[in-house]
Amino acid sequence: MSEPILKLEGVSKRFGGLLAVDSVSFDVPKGEVFALIGPNGAGKTTLFNCITGIFAPTEGAVIFEGADIAGAKPHRAAALGIARTFQNIRLFEYMTALDNVRVGQHCRMHAKLWGALFKLPSERREEREVTERAIELLRFVGIERFAHSYARNLPYGQQRRLEIARALATRPRLLLLDEPAAGFTPQEKVELMRLVEKIIGEGITVFLIEHDMKVVMGASQKIAVLDHGEKIAEGPPEEVRANPRVIEAYLGKSA
Repeated sequence: MSEPILKLEGVSKRFGGLLAVDSVSFDVPKGEVFALIGPNGAGKTTLFNCITGIFAPTEGAVIFEGADIAGAKPHRAAALGIARTFQNIRLFEYMTALDNVRVGQHCRMHAKLWGALFKLPSERREEREVTERAIELLRFVGIERFAHSYARNLPYGQQRRLEIARALATRPRLLLLDEPAAGFTPQEKVELMRLVEKIIGEGITVFLIEHDMKVVMGASQKIAVLDHGEKIAEGPPEEVRANPRVIEAYLGKSA
């Protein structure tokens, strides 16, 4: 088994009297696709938010590449090498696809205030490199033809791909995808799985939340299952699919 790039150790998140995530622990193997599944309201996105710094865990450790980053702010998580997409698309609607991806590279840029004001050669060179990299990423996700279109004018499936390209622009080592197949046609889901394979091929670990079991079973090497904030199962797809607690969580108890 690959060494873990991410380890959660007893992570809990409370909102007042509500325990949204209850002492969850698991390892995300480096270089693989790890899926987090569970019924609606199970705490999956809350857990993502604890990993990426939107929420600070109430308890527990979030260990990324050996360092506990629990409570680190989102910009810090991005700088460390963690990127994400969102369940509800969050693009800059009135910016072009190209500029959305250019913005994603901000945390890796070195230009200083004076260089930006006076357009020094180093700043111009970096701008050129950022644009070239953005075009490469649009090509990588298959939407280069939309480079100069406003994000809001892209078809839904291409907006999803654009959000992935923008996340990849931060040069992550761990990419979190929150329901990337939501609203996709069957063909788009197949193409998404191919894109995930390409991302893995670039040496990036993928951690996804997904409701579509065909995508989960087809793309992931390991799965963890949450129900009411608690981890109820973990293992390879075949083992998780046959787990009685998982079946009960999704289908309910038989009469």
